Amino acid sequence: MRFRIKKCPKCGRYTLKDICPVCGEKTKSAHPPKFSPEDPYGEYRRRLKRELLGIGVKK
Repeated sequence: MRFRIKKCPKCGRYTLKDICPVCGEKTKSAHPPKFSPEDPYGEYRRRLKRELLGIGVKK
């Protein structure tokens, strides 16, 4: 069974619908992705996050 509850990124309300009934924005899943210690893309995701936030960027 998939997670059904969704969250609107614009107004922050929770709903079961694909479109927010309050603001009309497309909703996203309210649950984080599954964690795997053998995540093949984890290094790249963390590197991108550090670059976007400007943390620990090597010069």
